Amino acid sequence: MAFELPKLAYDYNALEPYIDAQTMEIHHSKHHAGYTNNLNNAIKDSELENKSIEDLLGNISNYSVAVRNNGGGFYNHKLFWDIMSPKGGGEPSGDLLNAIDKNFGSFVDFKNLFNKAAATRFGSGWAWLVKQEGKLLITSTPNQDNPLMDLAEVKGTPILGLDVWEHAYYLKYQNKRPDYIEAFWNVIDWDQVAKRFG
Repeated sequence: MAFELPKLAYDYNALEPYIDAQTMEIHHSKHHAGYTNNLNNAIKDSELENKSIEDLLGNISNYSVAVRNNGGGFYNHKLFWDIMSPKGGGEPSGDLLNAIDKNFGSFVDFKNLFNKAAATRFGSGWAWLVKQEGKLLITSTPNQDNPLMDLAEVKGTPILGLDVWEHAYYLKYQNKRPDYIEAFWNVIDWDQVAKRFG
């Protein structure tokens, strides 16, 4: 198999009360596993088996809808698990905080803009903090698209992503997406985000 479902660095219940254990288990063991298996099936016995996920996404307009949807789902969720931690929350520091202040005015302004991007993404999708040629940008994408894709409206390297598909929050938050978005700030692992920022 070209791609493997990543193991989590924490237990399914570790992000409670902000993200509940049942949602985490279903999200990881069913949804992310499904994207992983479907991606492998979509590229099986083709030259795409030898490509990295970043290479696939960077040229996604050349490939099938199955590769686009499942490749995005595989990458997006891997990033999502990596940038959360039971010891998360608070605010970033150092170069990342300086860049946030420079690009958005303040951490509070950044948070408000990110929340708006996540809350106003119609239907299913993601909100992103993206590094683009040394600048930081906030964007959102539909479905399992992301800013690495050659067809993204805003391109760049995702360093923070929030899943706003209903499967990510509906068991606990029902239709209250803003409450889920606010809870997310309590589990963000800013050290991991800073590593991606470089």
